[in-house]
Amino acid sequence: GAGAAMTVPRAVVRDVHTGNDAARLMSLLMLVFSVSPILAPLAGSFVVEVAGWRGIFCFVTGAGTGGLALLVFVLKETRPPAERAGSTWRGSLAAYGQLMRDRHFLGLTFIGAFGLASFFVYLANSSFVMINHYGLSPREYSFAFSINAVSFIGVSQLTGWFAQRFGLRRTVRGAVVGFTVTMALLLVLSTAGVDRFDVLAGLLFIGFGFLGLVIPATSVLALEDHGDIAGVASALMGTLQLVTGAVVMGFTGLFLDGTAFPMVAGITLCAVLSMAFTQVTLGAPGRTAAAF
Repeated sequence: GAGAAMTVPRAVVRDVHTGNDAARLMSLLMLVFSVSPILAPLAGSFVVEVAGWRGIFCFVTGAGTGGLALLVFVLKETRPPAERAGSTWRGSLAAYGQLMRDRHFLGLTFIGAFGLASFFVYLANSSFVMINHYGLSPREYSFAFSINAVSFIGVSQLTGWFAQRFGLRRTVRGAVVGFTVTMALLLVLSTAGVDRFDVLAGLLFIGFGFLGLVIPATSVLALEDHGDIAGVASALMGTLQLVTGAVVMGFTGLFLDGTAFPMVAGITLCAVLSMAFTQVTLGAPGRTAAAF
């Protein structure tokens, strides 16, 4: 559901904007998409209190119906009429084949995929680490989680400014390096026996801030050369990224021991892999270098 929710908006942004304007709008999409998981537990607890657990399903059904109504009656088609002729099953399959052979698109997709996977590792493990290991109350954990999410969301809103000042490629490279260095420092400290909540929370706050620049910028760059098949490209990007996140979460779960170390190691591994894809994909001037 989450992947489908982002597929159409990303394609719409690519249909009507490119470059720095697209980066600014993509960061706004990240704002809406990222705020939802923060507000959802609060809204859910209120619904359960008022209408019981069955009310959750009624609320979700109503939200889905409202979204469908907006799609049908408010959102206008953004793809130019001349480009709609190839919108067939055969054309879509051919587009998937084209994208799967495009190393530049796949490289950018997996830069973002491992960035998101690191956040998924945090989502899956942070409650156990912070509540069971560090002794936070559920309310304190919610605050700690929100702080990191705010860092991710807040810095993502600066993507357009960084893109305009430094270019999208340099923004991605710098943000990935910053994220990797921060997470590597956290891993080194954890390996050395530093097991403190303030150190963990502080470095995660900084690291996820860097990550907030990576996701929207890589989305814009990946879709830039595929305006004629933006919907297919967005769908494939979302699928690959969510599958990557699920695999990494499952792999990290095999090593849980009640401490923060497996979570930190999993996040750091994702950061290193994201930097490796960045070096391969953006390490040298490529076809988008002139524009960005």
